[in-house]
Amino acid sequence: MAKTMSRRMRELVKKVDSDQVYQPLEALSLLKETATAKFDETAEAHIKLGIDPKYTDQQLRTTVSLPKGTGQSVRVAVIARGEQVKEAEQAGAEIYGSEELIEDIQKGMMDFDILIATPDMMPKVAKLGRVLGPKGLMPSPKGGTVTADLQSAVEAFKAGKLEFRADKAGIVHVMFGKASFSAEDLLANLKALQETIERNRPSGAKGRYWRTMYVSASMGPSIQIDISALQDLSLTNLA
Repeated sequence: MAKTMSRRMRELVKKVDSDQVYQPLEALSLLKETATAKFDETAEAHIKLGIDPKYTDQQLRTTVSLPKGTGQSVRVAVIARGEQVKEAEQAGAEIYGSEELIEDIQKGMMDFDILIATPDMMPKVAKLGRVLGPKGLMPSPKGGTVTADLQSAVEAFKAGKLEFRADKAGIVHVMFGKASFSAEDLLANLKALQETIERNRPSGAKGRYWRTMYVSASMGPSIQIDISALQDLSLTNLA
C-alpha cells in the first residue's frame, strides 16, 4: 500500500525545485531550512557513481575524515588480545575484549557503531561475517578498521572518521553532519567527502564517474547539488 505524504513533508517539498540543480552552499542552506523535525536531523548525501560494484575493480569502500566532525557520539568496540586490549581501553573504546567479545557478538551483542580488530585477531573475527556483514560492521583494512595502531584508529573514528561504501547499485549513502551545523561547516564536510570519493576512484570505473549528488536532512526532501561546482571549491579555504 502506498504511503500518503504527510502535511509537513508536502510543505517542505514545495520549498525545493525538483528540476533545479543547486549550488552547494545554497543546497545546504535549503537542507537546514527543511530540517523541521523535533530533533537534530542528520545531513545525508546520496551519490550515484558510474560504477558496477558486481565487478571487483569497480567497488568502492573507504573512509573519510570529516573536518567538522559528525555531530554524534560514536561507540567503538575493539577485538584484540593481550596488552592491546588495555591499549583499546586507554584509547577510549567503550567495548574491548578478545575471544569472549567475539562470542558476545555471535550471541547478538551489537552495542557499538564501529568495530576495530587487530590483524592477528582477524582469523577468529572472520566467523562473524554473517552477523556483521549485513550491518556493514565487518572490520576491513580498506575501511581502516583492521589495524595494530589502536590509539590512532579509535581517536580518528571518535573525531569524525566515517567508513562508507557504494551499494549494489553504485550509490553511496553517507551522513556528513547534523542539520544544526552551519551551512559552511556542512559544505566543508561534503567537500571532504567528494575529494575522498575522487581519490578512491575504482580502477575499473570507465566513462563518467560522477552521475548525481543529492543531499537531504534525514526527514526532509532531496536536493540536487551541482557536482562540478562542488569540485571547483577548495577544501583548504573551507576547513
